[in-house]
Amino acid sequence: MGCFFSFRIDHFFLARSSHDANIKQVNVITHKRLKEFSEQHRDAAEPLDNWYRRARKARWQNLAEVKTDYPSADLVGKCTVFNVGGNKYRLIVKIVYKAQAIYVKHILTHAAYNRGRWKNDC
Repeated sequence: MGCFFSFRIDHFFLARSSHDANIKQVNVITHKRLKEFSEQHRDAAEPLDNWYRRARKARWQNLAEVKTDYPSADLVGKCTVFNVGGNKYRLIVKIVYKAQAIYVKHILTHAAYNRGRWKNDC
């Protein structure tokens, strides 16, 4: 866990230090989680990939801007929750707007999301 935390902090400062008009893509940490979930839930692959591609190009500065692209996105604590795959899955991320970084916290089935265990991370 310690190494992962250090990795995230290093990327946060890297992304933050390069935050200017020249940013070409948002840093989504980590795309690997999206791929791993898609391997277990094949029907989630296309919607997660679509979200990833759109999020990488977005320049969201606040939740209102996120909602222009994803009207059903909600803020829960410090996390933003996206409905994925026709409301079958939930993608839970933390967006650091100033750094233009998105941290993937959880990807859950609707049933796992409803259990609420993920809320401690937000």
